[in-house]
Amino acid sequence: MNSLVHDGDAVTIALESRADIAARDVLLDRSMAPNWKKKTSGKLRAGRKPAEGLAFVARDNRGEIVGTGRLWNIQAGIDAVGRPISALLLGPLAVDPDAKSKGTGSLLMRHALSEAARLGHGAVLLVGDAPYYARFGFTAEKTAALALPGPVERDRFLAIELAEGWLDGAAGMIVATGAKVSKPRKLRLVA
Repeated sequence: MNSLVHDGDAVTIALESRADIAARDVLLDRSMAPNWKKKTSGKLRAGRKPAEGLAFVARDNRGEIVGTGRLWNIQAGIDAVGRPISALLLGPLAVDPDAKSKGTGSLLMRHALSEAARLGHGAVLLVGDAPYYARFGFTAEKTAALALPGPVERDRFLAIELAEGWLDGAAGMIVATGAKVSKPRKLRLVA
């Protein structure tokens, strides 16, 4: 768990728990564009669970959720000899509008990348604002031969290697590979 003090408020990063889901969803609806679930990267998250140990919330000093960041398992195309390349997809990374510009997003980003590297992942991809994510090392260089299952502005399709050379030769379609969300079982009435 990391914490950062800014503007007199302590922000703590923790693993997301089941109890955080409703508050996280409210935060996402408040901080994201109205159609955020329908965007291309949302198609890769739909019906999937975040990568194990890589879903985070940021809490303020009152324990309220003021930020969220999640990473998802994907296949980032194939390498030059046809082997699938495992990677992570970041998103959404969001901060409550009332808590913006205090460093919470940066803290979440650094923590997510650190934990992904610690857990042995080799690369993280995302669709986002290139100038914002460049400060963390993301570029469009390694995504040039990769495709997403829907429209995307190429200059917003970014990647960072956590292990040097991980995405060398990566080409093809990005595919979701993470665990699927269990659907509730329907009860059958027996007469």
